[in-house]
Amino acid sequence: MSASPSASSHGSRTGVWLIGARGSVATTVVAGCAAVTAGLNPPTGMVTETPDFADAGLPALSSLVFGGHDTVDCPLPKRAEALAAGGVLPHGLPSAVGAELAAADREIRPGGPMPGDTRDEAELITAFAADITDFARRTGVDRTVVVNVASTEPAPTGGALPASSLYAAAALRAGCPYVNFTPSTGLRHPALAAEAEAAAVPYAGRDGKTGQTLLRSVLGPMFAQRALAVRAWSGTNLLGGGDGAALADPAAAAAKNAGKERVLADTLGAPVEGEVHIDDVPALGDWKTAWDHIAFDGFLGARMVLQTTWQGCDSSLAAPLVLDLARLVARAHERGLTGPLGELGFYFKDPVGDGPSSLAEQYGELKRFAGRLADGVRDGGVAKDGGDVGDGGVGGDGGHAGTAGDGPAVRSVGHAGEREAGR
Repeated sequence: MSASPSASSHGSRTGVWLIGARGSVATTVVAGCAAVTAGLNPPTGMVTETPDFADAGLPALSSLVFGGHDTVDCPLPKRAEALAAGGVLPHGLPSAVGAELAAADREIRPGGPMPGDTRDEAELITAFAADITDFARRTGVDRTVVVNVASTEPAPTGGALPASSLYAAAALRAGCPYVNFTPSTGLRHPALAAEAEAAAVPYAGRDGKTGQTLLRSVLGPMFAQRALAVRAWSGTNLLGGGDGAALADPAAAAAKNAGKERVLADTLGAPVEGEVHIDDVPALGDWKTAWDHIAFDGFLGARMVLQTTWQGCDSSLAAPLVLDLARLVARAHERGLTGPLGELGFYFKDPVGDGPSSLAEQYGELKRFAGRLADGVRDGGVAKDGGDVGDGGVGGDGGHAGTAGDGPAVRSVGHAGEREAGR
């Protein structure tokens, strides 16, 4: 049962700046928020709309204002129509929330670097940060949460900042809380590590836990708690859409699988034999099938097998979590919390900070975090108190960036690219 929507006491407006803003996940986020706000659909899948979070002081869904970056130009209303045709969105919803989709689309700015883009990293970061601050100024939002929902990029090689890290650096530059819902590098690039740890904003990630790994985070502890020896755990993912195309790249698939493997190692106490294979099947569109084969030993060495099949729509699974995270991180920023929000590990395969890997334990951490948000207790946990990041500049030459004001220094190390076409 859903609780009544909660809102901050002063009724502020909150910006949600989506990286990959014209992709399937982002479109479902915008359309879904509008549908729930209008009472057209219930908030199914939104943990923050359950009674445990009713008193956390989260921004109301009706207060969220959307914008973002993308490198594609398909308008959100048209993208929503395509998702409705594929069964991701309810038929008729794109027209019912057309005004909201069009309003969000007007706030989307070109991402990068694009082919032939001659701007260096410092210039790209400065441009992206200016887009975010201009959005906040024009819309009058009290704060903006930057959320990466772009296609998975390969793990970087060398010192160059990948696109996800350029956007993350821009979020720091603009003084914005940041969420990485993808397996991409984001704030975890070595060149940004010190700035991320020192930033006076909260941040969370990495890689949203929506399907196969969600199930693994429940089943792994079950085997460990029942003292059943897991001999091997193998899996296969069949998926299409933008994420399927991106993960056809073995390097991108390796970045995705790292989080899946971490969950098993953490919940079982050690790595186990077996791999996850990801196959791009364009005909599946936004739908995904995940199959797991678990070989385990019982009493007196009896050999047994558990097989699971998960069939779901990635965008529909991800969108409510993105809305949850935007609200929780916005509220944390309002409360003055800064640094890595390990208490949000419930939502991620590879979360920042320290914390449990079992879903049940992670949910307990999340509920306690909601209590902190409600009463403003700052108890010296993972997040620390702090103010806003200043309007520091990112630039300089000779391979390093200087700072202006009190903003973070980000090393300028070359060009990088990323395609933002949905997860």
